[in-house]
Amino acid sequence: MLLASLSSGNSANAKDDPGLAKSVMVPLPAQGVTGNVSKEEIEFWEQPDGEGYKPCLDFNIKYRKASARISKEKRRFLVVVVSGGVNQQRNQIVDAVVIARILEAALVVPVLQVNLIWGDDSEFSDIFDVEHFKRILRADVRIVSSLPSTHLMSRQSIELQIPNDVSPFWIRAKFSRKLNEEGLLVLKGLASKLSKNLPPDLQKLRCKVAFHALRFAAPVLELGNRLARRMWIEGPYIALHLRLEKDVWVRSGCLTGLGPEYDKIIAEVRESQPEYLTGRLNTSHTERKLAGLCPLNALEISRRRAIWGTRALQPLMAEYQNLVTKDMLAREGELAPYVKKSSAMAAIDYIVSLSSNVFMPSHGGNMGRLMQGHRAYVGHWKCIKPNKRAMIPFFEDSSLSETEFRSIVRMLHRKSKGQPEPRNNKRDRDVIAYPVPECMCKHRTPIF
Repeated sequence: MLLASLSSGNSANAKDDPGLAKSVMVPLPAQGVTGNVSKEEIEFWEQPDGEGYKPCLDFNIKYRKASARISKEKRRFLVVVVSGGVNQQRNQIVDAVVIARILEAALVVPVLQVNLIWGDDSEFSDIFDVEHFKRILRADVRIVSSLPSTHLMSRQSIELQIPNDVSPFWIRAKFSRKLNEEGLLVLKGLASKLSKNLPPDLQKLRCKVAFHALRFAAPVLELGNRLARRMWIEGPYIALHLRLEKDVWVRSGCLTGLGPEYDKIIAEVRESQPEYLTGRLNTSHTERKLAGLCPLNALEISRRRAIWGTRALQPLMAEYQNLVTKDMLAREGELAPYVKKSSAMAAIDYIVSLSSNVFMPSHGGNMGRLMQGHRAYVGHWKCIKPNKRAMIPFFEDSSLSETEFRSIVRMLHRKSKGQPEPRNNKRDRDVIAYPVPECMCKHRTPIF
């Protein structure tokens, strides 16, 4: 993750809600831009109109009545193994809670599978606040740290064959009988399995888990907040989630833009670990890029400058003098406990990004979608989604002047700044990325 600041005086204009602050990670107060800045700069740092939307998780009476029974479940248990990076794990944990609710089962604190690409063996408690997780969800699902002794000898067959986009009806039909008979169900491989289109109360539960229950563990949260304050004190800043990590290029089937040496490394990983391929690699890199399916690489972010090997970020550093990474922002020894902990590092990125005045991912991905939804949930903070497909022809057009290029980029993104965008405008959108209208409304109601 890269951070760029506009050094200036700041005037606090808090957007956070005291009710939310009890259980939701909220950004530091928004800052105004002062000094000798252009109209374009002022517009860039301006926040979108939130149109009065506020979080409202008003579960219906049927849901609340069922909660009295479900939250006390002591006979049937769901164990879930989640995989991937921390943001992919977050999505799977959200769905694990929802599946436990659908099956009316108690949920064992999810198991984090060792990340084979990064070698990260972090446990749930290393990344997330376990007690907070249990407490926030105690009215929805009973969550336990481990299986009771009565279930330790149960036959633990792992269910792997779950199709994509399954409904609550499918979940019940497939697993309820086994759960009733054996008292234990172990699920693995939940990524994108549960339908994005669920009944309203289950969508609200998704938001409750994602934005309220999944708080980062205290050491990670404290360090992330410390780094965010260091950026914030210098004035407004933008967080750029520039996906140059190895696993992104392995999964996406795209080229890095870092030169043949790096492309060869990625090709070797794809060949040796085919399980990480996305299954959509029947098109060439060029075709995927033109379709807007590849992350923006450092060459495109800095526009038209050659990049090779370890010099990947030099064009960005040369053009943006206030550009820093978390390694530059941290003081000696602060990141040492997390050097080989990619999930904790990603969590720190998340925390610092949340407080930025502007967030922009180079690729959609789990981080981009989660941050988009979280920033919407706490007041629709600015989030720019690059229109990669539309921009590609202009990246290749060397005849354009800088002024013309900037004008085109602003025009392409005038309606993509983080303003309220209802999930139901398009089918199969994730409520975690688009919390309006299921989890946010325009009238003031209690969150819980």
